[in-house]
Order: sequence, then C-alpha cells, then structure tokens
Amino acid sequence: MSRRQVSSTRRFVDTGNFPFAGALHSKSRSSPLLSVGLILLGAFLLIAYAYSGHGIFGGNKEALNRFEGDFSCTLEVQRAIPILKKAYGDSMRKVLHVGPDSCSVVSQLLKEEETEAWGVEPYDIEDADAKCKNAIHKGIVRVADIKFPLPYRSKSFSLVIASDALDYLSPKYLNRTLPELARVASDGLVIFAGYPGQQRAKVAELSKFGRPAKMRSSSWWIRFFVQTSLDENEAAFKKFEQAASKRSYKPACQVFHLNPYH
Repeated sequence: MSRRQVSSTRRFVDTGNFPFAGALHSKSRSSPLLSVGLILLGAFLLIAYAYSGHGIFGGNKEALNRFEGDFSCTLEVQRAIPILKKAYGDSMRKVLHVGPDSCSVVSQLLKEEETEAWGVEPYDIEDADAKCKNAIHKGIVRVADIKFPLPYRSKSFSLVIASDALDYLSPKYLNRTLPELARVASDGLVIFAGYPGQQRAKVAELSKFGRPAKMRSSSWWIRFFVQTSLDENEAAFKKFEQAASKRSYKPACQVFHLNPYH
C-alpha cells in the first residue's frame, strides 16, 4: 500500500488551494448548512468511489478485506478461476473445493463451461443463505469435519482446490487431511494458503474455527509436502504462472500445485 502524502495535503490547506478549504474555514461566507452539505457530499462520493473498484483500497474487495484484517483466500480462489482454467484445462471438468464459504466457490465454478463442481464446508453454516442451503440439501456441498476421512471414493474428482481451511489445522491434523485431499484427486491438488503476517478470524469467530489461523512460510509448506510424499505439479505450476503473467494477475495468497497420489 502506497504512503499517503500527508505533507502535500497539509501544504494545500495552508496555502488555501485545497478544494474544500473554503467550505471548512470558520470565516467562510457560506452558510453553515451549505458547509455541512458539502462535507457530507464529499464523504459520500469518496466512499462510493472506493467501493466501485477504482478507489484507494486497491481495486477489489479482497484488498478491503486485507485492510480491515479479515483476509480470505477463498475469495482469491474465485479471482483465480480463469487462471486455473488455463493451467489445468480438461482437469477442471470435475472440481472439489474444500474450505469456508465453499458455496460461493462452487457457484462460481458452475458458471464455467464443461465444469462440474462440488464443495466441502468444514465449518458451521447457520448463517448460510437459501441458495447455499439448497446446494447442501442437494448434496452438491457437504458440511464435514476435514480432520476425518472425506466422504468420497479415491480419485472422485479431477481437481481438488483447498483454501483457508488448512491454515486453521495443526500439523497433527494436517497429516491426516492433506493426504485425504490428495487421495480424492485424480489429476491435481491446488492449495491456497495465507502469507505470514496476514490476519484471519476475528476473536468472535474463533469458536467457529476452533483456533487462530497459523500463517506458514512457503519453506514450511514445502517441507511438509515432502514429509507427506506429495510432489510439485511442475507442468501446472508453469502454465499457471504464464497465464497469470498474461493477465497481470498477482495472487494475494500462496498457491501450491501438487500431484495427487498414484
């Protein structure tokens, strides 16, 4: 995030060149009501501009979430879907997403041509909307504790995508969950994990996730993948990087491309 030029702003006010200086000046000839109206109008326009996607918050809602300390790699998955399509091609035909707010990811994936999608929601969904509850009722999205075996046969999906959920698991449970994700994938496994320093789960949400998120470095993840006998999917990694470069896409999360168990 770029620094605000505080000194320049102050200089504009001091010299009388700041656009709203006249409205804010106590000796202004304008009526107090007009001054208040101008201030409210300016604040409204600033907020609208920021939320429109071109303002000071980086051009997307994900940046706003990071700014407020409520970061989500699940949102990043939705942004990355076109890049994943380029990288995995036909392997996007049957996709399983595992992570919080899986209904949103599945809904986005189903908009893609020749793509079927399912989801696993590891956490409480009491606040889910009607559309999400309908997907759960139909079995498209399942609510399941990922610390235990997944309710699918081996190689049930061509591609498995996991986001956010693994950051909340201790190594003890990761040793169980990660091999399960690889077991149900036939072509590839993609992990979206937060960078060290990113914030997740406000205090009020800890009862939902069970523990604060642990943001781990790429070197930690690579060592863990080796320990669980998971290899990098080099071909998919290169295609993902090429597609991301062409679209000027820079992931806000760590993205790992892994081969499933054979």
